[in-house]
Amino acid sequence: MPAKPLFITTLAIACLASVLAFTQGCSKHDEPPASASGVHAPSKLGDLSAFRAIAQDVASKVDAQDLPGAKARIKDLEKSWDDAEAGIKPRAASDWHLLDKAIDRALDALRASSPQQAACKAAMVELLGTFDTLQGPRQG
Repeated sequence: MPAKPLFITTLAIACLASVLAFTQGCSKHDEPPASASGVHAPSKLGDLSAFRAIAQDVASKVDAQDLPGAKARIKDLEKSWDDAEAGIKPRAASDWHLLDKAIDRALDALRASSPQQAACKAAMVELLGTFDTLQGPRQG
């Protein structure tokens, strides 16, 4: 007879562990906002740091007046953003559209038939600002 209570106890512990693991995973979406330490909550879209890193690289090329290099590098942003759309867009469609439009404006500026340094710079400043608005400011 002692085997039956042991089975029930084991089953109860396993269920409790599953519930705790599930609720712990869900709490990651409700992290607190940025603190004084510079750590910030991810946007509703999730972690945008990989996309922002590419955009920062493009902006650095624009700042160095390497518009052909920036045009080539922004293609990486376009591809990775498009590839991630199905997973990101449903999380916060309005935020996704806001960032998508900023990416489109940067693409348009860099792909113009005769790209202008000032227009490309402005588009990249806007794009990085949009990332920062959605994700929170970067430290460092």
